[in-house]
Amino acid sequence: MSKANAIRSGETVWSLGLMSGTSLDGIDAALIRTDGEHVLGFGAWLTMPYDDAFRARLRETVHGRGDLLAMEQELTLKHVDVVKALLKQADISRKDVRVIGFHGQTVVHRPQEKLTWQIGNGALLAEKAGIDVVCDFRRHDMATGGEGAPLVPLFHAALARQMELPVAILNIGGIANVTWIGRSENASNDLLDLDIMAFDTGPGNVMVNEWALKNTGLDCDVDGKLALAGKVNAPLLEEMLRNSFFIKTPPKSLDRNHFGYELLSGLSKEDGAATLTEFVAASVERGSTYFPVPAKQWFIAGGGRHNPALMQALKRRFTQVYPVESLGWVGDALEAQAFGFLAVRSLLGLALSLPTTTGAIRAVTGGAYYRA
Repeated sequence: MSKANAIRSGETVWSLGLMSGTSLDGIDAALIRTDGEHVLGFGAWLTMPYDDAFRARLRETVHGRGDLLAMEQELTLKHVDVVKALLKQADISRKDVRVIGFHGQTVVHRPQEKLTWQIGNGALLAEKAGIDVVCDFRRHDMATGGEGAPLVPLFHAALARQMELPVAILNIGGIANVTWIGRSENASNDLLDLDIMAFDTGPGNVMVNEWALKNTGLDCDVDGKLALAGKVNAPLLEEMLRNSFFIKTPPKSLDRNHFGYELLSGLSKEDGAATLTEFVAASVERGSTYFPVPAKQWFIAGGGRHNPALMQALKRRFTQVYPVESLGWVGDALEAQAFGFLAVRSLLGLALSLPTTTGAIRAVTGGAYYRA
């Protein structure tokens, strides 16, 4: 069965999205009901945190020091477990789910070289879960000149199309990315007729997490306590903002290891956390200068919205800042839902990315399809 024949245009199906992000905290899974154009309903969702031993091995692999093949196998089987747990929680059969959108774990993302790699065995997942799988979402975009990221903007636009625009949806995972959504004066409400701009703004949680791990042994700055107890080193912050990434015109994207920690040596753990947290917010502010017009409101998704220090830093810069829960969305499930949505679009041969979201030369579909 070809991808083109896998689903009918206009057909509404349940899709299951899976996301393992650059924060390395665990696997998010979510059910979504969609026809690939509209979000018609949300189902159950869950997060399976990684245990400390697996997270440590995964971190070694991401840094190029682990056994990639063994990690891919183990990671995929963990995703199988998550799928089974979610189906049980939702009390639905695998036959009721048309497709799984499987992002996998990014181990390399070098957009300047048009290289990206997400480990995860789509064929194994399809076989073990008993559900068709779409994976490898990013490389077709890169083959057409794109950055391969971010890929969530069309999902953001599908959710926001009825809102008062323009708005900005900021996802703060390991890397932070923003989607600006506007509406031209005579535009229809079709998804691709909206004005959509997207790009990575800079680091999200990854640098703060790594700093906390190094200095406290914890995987993150819990409740922003380190940052709130520290003082921002303004000269170092300005030096970090001189990175060439910030003068590059969007679309643009980042690898989790793009920024180093050399400038922070000698800072206390509190001042380092405060400076890195402020760096995230300042990066977002720099990015917002590229918007066609300012966003009326900012809605924050991803793990970063749980960090009071980071949310305070954003609110100092943009007065209308809200977690996505204010819209009735589930921030912890949003990226997983996005890849469920994109999997259905992939089966239909619809665009997953646009020139204004990744820099691809045209609107481009993508994904590799594995039949169960």
